[in-house]
Amino acid sequence: MEYTERALKEVIAGVQPADREVMAKAEKRQAELAKPPGSLGKLESISIQMAGITGSLNNRIEKKRVLVFAADNGVWEEGVASSPQSVTMAQTVNLTKGLTGCGTLCGHFGVDLQVWDMGVKLPYRCEAVINRSIAKGTKNLYREPAMTRAQAVQALMTGVEAAERSCQEGMHILGIGEMGICNTTTSSAVLAALLGTDAAAVTGRGGGLTDAAFEKKKRVIDEALALHRLDRNDPVDVLSKVGGFDLSAMAGAFIGCARYRIPVVVDGFISIVAALVAVRLCPAVRDYLIPSHESFEKGYALACRELGFEAYLNLGMRLGEGSGCPIAFEIVSAACAILDHMATFAEAEINDDYLEDIRGKDSFTVNS
Repeated sequence: MEYTERALKEVIAGVQPADREVMAKAEKRQAELAKPPGSLGKLESISIQMAGITGSLNNRIEKKRVLVFAADNGVWEEGVASSPQSVTMAQTVNLTKGLTGCGTLCGHFGVDLQVWDMGVKLPYRCEAVINRSIAKGTKNLYREPAMTRAQAVQALMTGVEAAERSCQEGMHILGIGEMGICNTTTSSAVLAALLGTDAAAVTGRGGGLTDAAFEKKKRVIDEALALHRLDRNDPVDVLSKVGGFDLSAMAGAFIGCARYRIPVVVDGFISIVAALVAVRLCPAVRDYLIPSHESFEKGYALACRELGFEAYLNLGMRLGEGSGCPIAFEIVSAACAILDHMATFAEAEINDDYLEDIRGKDSFTVNS
């Protein structure tokens, strides 16, 4: 695969919106199923979205994969994380062994887990990790650009590669996760740049910080944004100056999923920032994104609102890694089963004339 900006533009040009004609057919069938109108809520909207992505009313989610992109971030030098960089290395390996939170959930639900090394700093030995390391971590964004523009494009195209490979291997759905100490700092910086706001509006404590370290984290982000004079209308510029190799690859994976018409689940904060980057680069990508859980991080709600999303789960989760994806896969599978197997009123031999007065409006909500 070619890792150039020209190749990235070609991939983006190949992304098509979801099939609105098939979505209309799915919506019509949902209205005919033997149930009160709209009574299955978000399961109905998910099934309609899935139909538009795949071009079929009948979908089964059997081959599932979470892609985890791992990398270290040079801004760690500024003391904005509570964990040492050795955690990135250790958990990158542990993910492949099913020993982390995401790894355990993937094993429990029978989900394939693939880990891509985009720039882990410390050495390790693990053949299960796919090595696409660009460098041993990014530069320190507080003092210089995190990476070159060419490196950002390389990371984006590696994400596209991961999605293409998954498509070739017959995956029905993907989830996008990450592993990298300080990536809530890079994600907050990227989100602040894209939204034109300051660090305080988007930054949380990540994996846990003292009050002093938290204040420093926000100051580091604000000063980095001022230093680099980012072009918020150019997501690649933003990624290269204050992003991470993992975040960039995740954005590329979202674009790749749209290019190859694969439904893709967004995990938590870092994942949704990557999704926003992807949509800024290619608006049609939004049709392929399925949110999972509401993140604890402050910026998650802002990114969600910017994308017009509402999380399907609120479990108080704040782990990352892609841990929300295996759970969300089960919800998507349930939504597809409804459209695939549930009987219509006609098939169930039920006269539905009694519903005429309540079709097409909310006849369920009680206002107090």
